[in-house]
Amino acid sequence: MQHLSLEVHMDIVALIGRLLFVLVFLMSGVNHLTNLAAMSGYAESKKFPAPRAAVAVSGAWIIIAGLLVLIGVWADLGALMLFVFLVATAFGFHAFWSETDPGTQQNEMNHFLKDIALAGASLVLFVVFSQADIGLTTTGPLFG
Repeated sequence: MQHLSLEVHMDIVALIGRLLFVLVFLMSGVNHLTNLAAMSGYAESKKFPAPRAAVAVSGAWIIIAGLLVLIGVWADLGALMLFVFLVATAFGFHAFWSETDPGTQQNEMNHFLKDIALAGASLVLFVVFSQADIGLTTTGPLFG
């Protein structure tokens, strides 16, 4: 019986961890959609094609991905979707190597490294969700 109790606690810890992980994506996705004009201007300044559509689609993309991970419906797919978003964002928006101003370069490098670190965490979550039952998920993996 003691083992079952620890298992239930770990399921709760895993759910809390998923919530903390996806919070940044859910809030950012809502920000994409509620501040579409400002976010589109930033995307346009980075020479991103169809900036308004890209911001709207990426906002919806990360909200859906975050909810998949949080709720545990094909959470492996959600983690993979976050990975794709983060790599695209890191290289598409935070190309620190092309900046000449040292302050801007440092800021962009920080954002780049944050996105790459989160992309790595997303890949780990993808593997965990596709190979293990971590509990408190709604469905099994899509790719497992």
